[in-house]
Amino acid sequence: MTDFYAALPPAVALELEQLTRLSYELREHHTAVLGMHAAASADELLQAISAGRIGEHPAYEHYLAARALDATRGTVRDLIARKVADLAQP
Repeated sequence: MTDFYAALPPAVALELEQLTRLSYELREHHTAVLGMHAAASADELLQAISAGRIGEHPAYEHYLAARALDATRGTVRDLIARKVADLAQP
């Protein structure tokens, strides 16, 4: 397997490694928060709360946390994509 980071300047490799690790941790926490309520998505959790199948508290706070984790992960993924695109520029 090719070591993606080996061809990068050390500072860039470190930054990308940290960002990818953060993305992974955000995904795992998102999955854990939703898993507390056996929900596959934040929308599914909100629907269960709205329908009264799950108590509002702390489920609504978990819904908000899942949304925040997902949004943050999206931001991190965009940043990673920009960094990688910048590497392709001459």
